[in-house]
Amino acid sequence: MIFDAIVVGGGPAGLFLACELRLAGARPLVLERRPEPDLSDKAHGLAGQVVRLLDHRGLYERCGGRGVPAPAPGFFFGGMPLPLHTLGADNPMYLLPCDQRDLERVLGERAAELGAEVRRGWEVISFGQTDDQVDVLTRAPDGTETTLTARYLVGCDGGHSLVRKQAGIAFPGVSDDHVVDRSALVGPSDHIRILPGGRVHIDGLGEIPAHFHRTDRGVFTLLAHDPRRPLINTAEWEDRPADAFPGPGAPMTLAEMEKSVERVLGVRVPLTAPPEGAPTMLRRLCGRNTRLAERYRDGRVFLAGDAAQVSHGPTLNLALQDAANLAWKLAAALRGHAPEGLLDSYGTERRACAERVVTHTLAATALLAPGAEVTALRSLFTELLGRAENLRVIAGLMAGGDVRHDMGEEGPAAPTGWFVPPLDLVTGDGRPRRLAELLRDARPLLLDLTGGDVLAATARPWNDRVRHMPATAAGAPAPALLVRPDGYVAWAGADPDGLEAALTRWSGPR
Repeated sequence: MIFDAIVVGGGPAGLFLACELRLAGARPLVLERRPEPDLSDKAHGLAGQVVRLLDHRGLYERCGGRGVPAPAPGFFFGGMPLPLHTLGADNPMYLLPCDQRDLERVLGERAAELGAEVRRGWEVISFGQTDDQVDVLTRAPDGTETTLTARYLVGCDGGHSLVRKQAGIAFPGVSDDHVVDRSALVGPSDHIRILPGGRVHIDGLGEIPAHFHRTDRGVFTLLAHDPRRPLINTAEWEDRPADAFPGPGAPMTLAEMEKSVERVLGVRVPLTAPPEGAPTMLRRLCGRNTRLAERYRDGRVFLAGDAAQVSHGPTLNLALQDAANLAWKLAAALRGHAPEGLLDSYGTERRACAERVVTHTLAATALLAPGAEVTALRSLFTELLGRAENLRVIAGLMAGGDVRHDMGEEGPAAPTGWFVPPLDLVTGDGRPRRLAELLRDARPLLLDLTGGDVLAATARPWNDRVRHMPATAAGAPAPALLVRPDGYVAWAGADPDGLEAALTRWSGPR
């Protein structure tokens, strides 16, 4: 049996990739070495255009969202508040509080609904590839070694990716060994009162911002998605006494968290464990790694998610969008109508987005560091953020929406190469629908707002690959939009020749 793709790693990137491949008609196999899902606390939410991507697939509400995604009125960059509400319709920041374990559960359930095969307890030992296939040596839960074969192999196996290492892909970057991050999921405290408006009152200190509070000794944050189990984080740059920092290999304790909070805030804040049976987390990260794979492809082997990029930033957002970008391109190659260069465009596009996350992460970390020079820089940066044009740049950077993909021959409309804007439509059958509802099946979509038959006739030779939908929409950015499965606008306008060129470039010849 030859699988269409073997996906190594059953975390969010691997599971979402499996879902996307199934929607595209491919048959993936996910191999995950952990016998059970990881229930530990990791990421606690998604931000930016990835939230709308989940909405495109009907997963927004399943992940805890309510109703229709709406832009967030505010957020933070380098611990500085961003008044995003002042951007109005230009605000690209969407937020979805969702623990990573819950996201993995939802994606696992969706993968099962779509018929994707996920094998837990299976470890990948090595692989080899030819011009036609990839042979993967695996170890089953009973210890039996088996060779599995697929047309493609995708490494979604994290920052220490075996797939990346065996493919010989370099992972250059920078490490900052002077920062120690600590996190603890704690219980309710009489010494901490969570206030409206993203603030918190701490006995002996007073009222401070909950999300980011920078002092001369470090940074304190408190996230209260569940007020009964708030998540406390500290970051320290200064030298630490040996009794407060027992070493990277020593287990993290609640007492160590208390001492770190006291050093950062200057007051002692007694902490308690979460209520019995609640998920708990005590984590210490010594140093920060920022690394980016030299390339995302080696023949029939691809990288996605943390296997391709790690940082102290929104890597989960990146991982899901990697999967959406890669899946439809692999499916086109499997069906035999991928145009030349389509698979290579995955690495070009996604690495450019990862480079922006690296910029975002390193800049935000620098703005949080202690020191008078940084305080002065923050003061100047605050002034700059008071200007709408600067705020718009930072918001786009944080939302992952400031990279315009090269779509070749572009029409006159602005959205070409960008993530498609949200639109309220009335389709040809008279039904009011959101654009997101038309993207559930992960197929390319020609949204035709011209009211004529010219574009329909132009697209007819691609009807087996591209869905044509006549509709009307108030405030549409162009007469027609060709939307790729990953949500990016491949063409915009009304010129049939331009549409034919775009269809050929992205969906193959007639």
